[in-house]
This record gives sequence, structure tokens and C-alpha cells, in this order.
Amino acid sequence: MTGSDVVKYLNPWKLNREKQRQRVEVLRQRDGENCRRCRHPMRFDLPHGHDQSAIVVQIFRAIDGEVLDNLCLTHMRCNSAGADHTDEVTERIRRRNEAALLSRSRSAKKARATG
Repeated sequence: MTGSDVVKYLNPWKLNREKQRQRVEVLRQRDGENCRRCRHPMRFDLPHGHDQSAIVVQIFRAIDGEVLDNLCLTHMRCNSAGADHTDEVTERIRRRNEAALLSRSRSAKKARATG
């Protein structure tokens, strides 16, 4: 049994962390050090789970597993904001915000007319 086989069975989390680190390095070389969503620089020295740390995300949902062409790096905060937003949810949010803007402008006109 080789050393990697021992690690695989005795400490699979270490093997997974190493694979994740290698995947991040490959994507970092390919895409650079900016977030795919907000285009601001990411910090790679922060621990996993930090707001500004880099995480690997799928661009499109893949049926046959993760392919590097389908992966990108984003901030954790940028990814969590749009994690559940399908096109339908995004459209609903846009309409709600648009309605709120219209109601504010109407109430401002009424206040000017009465005041």
C-alpha cells in the first residue's frame, strides 16, 4: 500500500482538502485572482468559510461530475447571495424592487402636492 492509499483510508478529509487546494490553484492560474461575479480581488490566505475567501463553484449544474471547464472561483459572500436565485426568483425580486421604487415616487409626489 502506498502513502496516498493510507491517507485515503485513514484521513479522507486531508485528501479532500489537498484535492480542493489543487483545484483552486489550477483555477487561480487559469482565471486570475479576481472574483468571477464582482471582479474584486480575492484573498487566498483566509481560512475556508471566511466572507472574502475563495471558493470553487459550478457555472452550470453538471450531471456527470465536476469538469474544470465548468468551475470558477468566487468570494464566499458573492456566491451565497445568488445561490438560490433561479431566473424566476431573480425576475420576482426585480419586479418587487421596481414596484417599491414606483410607490416611493408616487408618495413623494403626493407629499409635494399637499405640502
